[in-house]
Amino acid sequence: MDGRDLVRSVKAVGSGGAAQGLRTVRAAWRRRRTDATGLPRRGAERARVPGPVRDVKPGPGGGLVRFARAELRITVAVNGAVFWGWDGAGPEPSYALADRTPEPDPRAVLEPDKDGGWRVVAERVTVAVSRHGAIEVRTPGGVTLRRDLAPRWWEPVNGGVARWMQRSEVAPDARFFGLGGRASGPRLRNGTYRLWNTDPGQPFGPGDDPLYITMPVQMVVADAATHLVFHDTTWDGTVTLREGEEGAGSGHDRAGASELRMDGGPLRCWVMVGTPARVLLVWASLTGAPAAPPAWALGHHHARWGFGSEHEVRRIVAGYRERALPLDAVHLDIDHYDGHRVFTVDRDRFPKLPALAEDLRQDGIRLVSIVDPAVEAVAGNAVYESGSGEDAFVRDAAGRLVKGVVWPGEVVYPDFTDPRVRQWWGGLYEERLAQGFGGFWHDMNEPVSFTAFGENTLPRSARHALEGRGGDHREAHNVYGMCMARAAHEGLRRLVPHERPFLFSRSGWAGMQRYGGTWSGDVATGWPGLRASLALVVGLGLCGIPYSGPDVGGFDGTPSPELYLRWFQLASYLPLFRTHASLRAGRREPWEFGDEVLEHARVALVERRRLLPYFVTLAHMARRTGAPYVRPLWWGTPEDRALRDCEDAFLLGDSLLVAPVLKPGARRRTVVLPRGRWYDTTTEEAYQGPGHVRIDAPLGRIPVLARAGAVLPVRAEDGGLELEVWAPARGRSGSGVVVPDPGDGWAAEAATERYVTRWKGRKVVVRRDGDDGKDEPTYPVRLRGPRTG
Repeated sequence: MDGRDLVRSVKAVGSGGAAQGLRTVRAAWRRRRTDATGLPRRGAERARVPGPVRDVKPGPGGGLVRFARAELRITVAVNGAVFWGWDGAGPEPSYALADRTPEPDPRAVLEPDKDGGWRVVAERVTVAVSRHGAIEVRTPGGVTLRRDLAPRWWEPVNGGVARWMQRSEVAPDARFFGLGGRASGPRLRNGTYRLWNTDPGQPFGPGDDPLYITMPVQMVVADAATHLVFHDTTWDGTVTLREGEEGAGSGHDRAGASELRMDGGPLRCWVMVGTPARVLLVWASLTGAPAAPPAWALGHHHARWGFGSEHEVRRIVAGYRERALPLDAVHLDIDHYDGHRVFTVDRDRFPKLPALAEDLRQDGIRLVSIVDPAVEAVAGNAVYESGSGEDAFVRDAAGRLVKGVVWPGEVVYPDFTDPRVRQWWGGLYEERLAQGFGGFWHDMNEPVSFTAFGENTLPRSARHALEGRGGDHREAHNVYGMCMARAAHEGLRRLVPHERPFLFSRSGWAGMQRYGGTWSGDVATGWPGLRASLALVVGLGLCGIPYSGPDVGGFDGTPSPELYLRWFQLASYLPLFRTHASLRAGRREPWEFGDEVLEHARVALVERRRLLPYFVTLAHMARRTGAPYVRPLWWGTPEDRALRDCEDAFLLGDSLLVAPVLKPGARRRTVVLPRGRWYDTTTEEAYQGPGHVRIDAPLGRIPVLARAGAVLPVRAEDGGLELEVWAPARGRSGSGVVVPDPGDGWAAEAATERYVTRWKGRKVVVRRDGDDGKDEPTYPVRLRGPRTG
């Protein structure tokens, strides 16, 4: 027995309630025993590298390169994505890919290269393979973007899963982004990042890693081009990054470096090259279009762990109504369940939940339910008994149910990697719909099991179906939350086929955007937590997850009025705009922070409501193109190094630049501008980029600038839609896209209208770019900036 574990066990029993503390001790020891008997012992290992090339076999889009001790298949797809896999690894099966693998590009051919190597030349990329197994990704002009050195495997002598390592080099000027939700981002500094979805067990800040969503997806931005690389394996691993330097040491450049070490799984990789917009377009074509939330989900959400009763919910909603504050959704946390049991209702505290939901809906407010995956393992629990009848729960290598501890007590876990179990679980949402819920919020699905010590998740030896292939939790862990989201999404589509599901999940993996979005999780209250909130949203967007947002004010503690307001102002420009807090935290209603904060919060809420048509447009454009709503400043000009290093501002779509206040006491701030003319949306003062400008940031607002020539769809005072047009610079034109709200269903693809603006004489004219021969705008136009020239 480890003495430290004994101490932790004693502490656990003495805190948080003796019964629950004792359960966490038992769970920790049970998990350790299960893995001791269920996992193969790792003994002696044999290292292996590919060795010299032996022969090649050309094929569609590329071909097969055989080495002395390995083989490599390379294929360029018709969408321009490059795939390679070692030792027979193909693109499928894959949890990341949405549909079948794209067809190979018939124009891409495998041909000899210099020094005994081979290369595949395609329209947008060239992939070269050295005679010893190094792989270079080059632009059509021959600039090397990435060089993967020959991989190395460590294979157990007595059989089992091989570990592997892949070292890569990138340009000295390159910057790394991605890897899922990283609180220290969005730019990833030198260090090691783990690939294992993890509940940190306490509110987190920028220094905490890993968090709830990790994925082996890197976006690498350099002067020559941007590329996205995805190593398609769900196993535990680490990525160690080191940024390069130009003129390092003796005047020679030092390349940037990435080292990926995985505990198992296939060594296979996708690479996409181009602009940031192009690589995410290709990424979405591979992993699936992001789900477009209904319009109400793009408004303001209010949540709390601890509403406690129907009366309290009505009181909060009345508070918003009495103060004329827009509100679009209320979220109920685990305290509305009966004994914290999923798919139940506490009838004493919420005796008429469907009536409450209907009353809120009449006021334009939807009710959103938390859903946890863990099911209390007790006789009489209908979900447990139903799942037992379906043999739906995860078992260990000996065939016993894997039990953990979460809020209800002792629990079991559905195996969401089994299609049959997903079908069963998806049907359970019928109960939630009957209670009047219109949206769903998945929590604790890393998955979590409270333990006094050790990892707070399932045993690594726990068995999973993995779509019929069979395997254990080492392979299933990172996709557990995404598979839960899939089960809910598919179930809701069956149950309510005329409505697009709305759900967001704390945990997930590459491709989770097909089913919904995510949120920050339990971000710590404080100015560092505020900064981490922005980092998470930007970083997740660059991994193809465009819909996310933080808990406004942080999950724990009580923010100062200034901190709460600055968080509120930031979140009002993020896709998911939600106040939320812990049972033990202070209140989060805007009126709880004094009259001044209330009035400033009202301004932010009203502006969010005014911009709702723009958010609807961004949501549907994200579905079509993969482009995130929230984008780094370098999105349109990744070669601009000053923008590449800017992390305290962002673009909202193509038209707006948002510069939140992330420091206490600040009433002015420096804003880094991309090239072009920008207008302060409050004062209409014009600024010229690229460059740095100082802009007022009084407590009542944060700097928001509009791009000259932008056409924004906004809500008019009469509730209709109007076009807000920001005058283009003289001699230049501008444009914008409008996607009118198509409703909450699937009836038809949302229409797109494109508008262009330009000076004609001394006036700005706006024209619709359409195929019907009509160029008059469909909506009223309001011009901002210079009215005449």
